[in-house]
Amino acid sequence: MVISNEMISRYPFFADFNYDQISLLASIAEGVMINTGEYIFHEGDNLCCFFIVIEGAVGVVYEVPQKEGQVPKEDVLFSAIGPGGAFAWSALIPPHKATASTKALSPCWLISFDCSKLIENFETDFEFGYRMLMKVAQISRDRLRDTRIESLVFTSK
Repeated sequence: MVISNEMISRYPFFADFNYDQISLLASIAEGVMINTGEYIFHEGDNLCCFFIVIEGAVGVVYEVPQKEGQVPKEDVLFSAIGPGGAFAWSALIPPHKATASTKALSPCWLISFDCSKLIENFETDFEFGYRMLMKVAQISRDRLRDTRIESLVFTSK
């Protein structure tokens, strides 16, 4: 799937970006299809890409043992990300490791952005880097809120 400037511009995440920044994003973007139940990455994995959901829903999950010390794990859903939502922001922040697992809750189309190319461009376009990292900070804030709320529910069971 070819990702165009127009497609990138549709998403609120990129609302404050100028034409050159949108063009750069489109040039390094790839469309990715993920099947229901398929993991995109696991907590602790090295991340190289940042994603926007085009269609479907992605779950941010923590894999916890069903009983202490046992290998079989249960996914605890902390957040669901729908169309227009972004995830894998950790790929932009050292040490570039996943802070949770993600898996498709339905068939998904995603836009994947190569973070090594993004980071290279942050070095020459500081405004671009600033805008991306402000968006990442907002995602991080929202995920922390979701995690806090879910952990309160989970511990009260």
